This record gives sequence, C-alpha cells and structure tokens, in this order.
Amino acid sequence: KTEGGTPVANHGKLSVKGTNLVDKNGKNFQIKGVSTHGIQWFPEYVNEDAFKTIRDEWGANCIRLAMYTDESGYCNGGDKASIKQTVNDGVSYATDLGMYVIIDWHILHDLDPNKYKTEAISFFDEMSKKYKDYDNVIYEVCNEPNGGTTWSQVKSYAEEVIPVIKANNPDAIIIVGTPTWSQDVDQAAKDPIKGYTNIMYTIHFYAATHKDDLRNKMSSAIASGLPIFCIEFGICDASGNGSIDKDSANKWIAYMN
Repeated sequence: KTEGGTPVANHGKLSVKGTNLVDKNGKNFQIKGVSTHGIQWFPEYVNEDAFKTIRDEWGANCIRLAMYTDESGYCNGGDKASIKQTVNDGVSYATDLGMYVIIDWHILHDLDPNKYKTEAISFFDEMSKKYKDYDNVIYEVCNEPNGGTTWSQVKSYAEEVIPVIKANNPDAIIIVGTPTWSQDVDQAAKDPIKGYTNIMYTIHFYAATHKDDLRNKMSSAIASGLPIFCIEFGICDASGNGSIDKDSANKWIAYMN
C-alpha cells in the first residue's frame, strides 16, 4: 500500500513490543528493505539516487549497509576512514530520504564476532554517539556467526557491545546474529539476552536451501517469545549460485507477512 510522506515521517522511531516491531503509534510495522553488498568492494552503490529508486520504485523503507569486517574490510586491510565515511554517507542519504538504515557489522570469514570485539566496541560507541538523536538508525552487531561459533560466544560478545550502544542511546534497536550463519534462533530462544529493551535476533534464509525446517525453527522461537528480524535473505541457494526457488521464496514471504 502506497503512503504519502516518507517511511520515517509516517512511522517515526520504532521499538520492540513482545515479538513485534512497532512504530511510533504502537502499530505493528514491517521493515522491507534492500541490503548493499560489501561496501569495501561496491561503495558506488551507496548513493542517494540508488536509495531513492529503491524507495520510490521498489517500495522499500530501509537500507542495510553491509560493512564487512574481514575480507579486506574494516578490520582486515581495508581503508578504515574510507569505509567509515561510506557508512556515514549511507546514513545521511537514508535519513534525507526518510528511510530506516541498518549499520551492519558484517562478520563472515572471521567466524566468531569476538575476533574483532575491541574494534566493534569502539565502532559502535562512535556510531551510537553520532546518531543518538536519529529515529531511523538500527544497529546490527554481528552478521553471521559461523564455523562452530556457539550461542554462548555470540551472547558473551553481544553483552559487551550492547551496553556501549545503550549508554549513548537507551532506546536503540539492536540486532544480534545467531549461530550457523544466523539460523539457530532456537538456541537464542533458550537463553536470550536479558536486561535491555529493543533487542532482536537474526534469521537468514536462502530459499532454495532453507525450507520448512528453518521456518519451523523460527516459528517455535517466536512462539517462545523471541523477537526475530529477518535481516538478509535471497531466493537462490545458500551459496548464491544455482537456480532460484520462487515457491519456497513465496512461502517465506507469506509467512513473514
């Protein structure tokens, strides 16, 4: 449904109520967004015209800024100043367009978020101070823990990063990744992070690979009270290759709706 005005003008600062994301009026709200690829490789797509097209022609209300930490990224050989500037530019463009924006600490080949925990604490302290008065900024503190990283390791990391953000912005929405490339929401549901509001947990799916088993895992976690944010998905298989699976993708979209 097309609305007049921008997403942020209409819905304002979001919060978590139970397992739902709600808008400034307390009504359930669904983020429908587009993620960049790694901004260290493709900074040119972080531009206002692209974001405006995604908003106006695709109907999206959010941009996710995928700032890789490894892979020649922020913590492993990338130009920190340039990468950070791309993040700040992305927040600026999204804000000017009245869109929500996710600052994504995109761990992948680093496997365990604790590898660059010191850098994460410093980065999120800086970002949350800079954007503490913005209603549209969401913080994603670890993209896809993998390689045998456990929920206890992820939780330990999150419990050091979250208070840094909350000290600057107590109402910030913070998204925490889950083990096995953000699939094991059942583990987080059994041992959630306590003591903070507006915490959500990540699930990722790639429709040709992840089907009823993962949907059932998500359903069970939500039923147990875990707020889940599907912050990345694709309609091909998990490798990014192969044919697309429209049937599985439509089941996922219908379920999320």
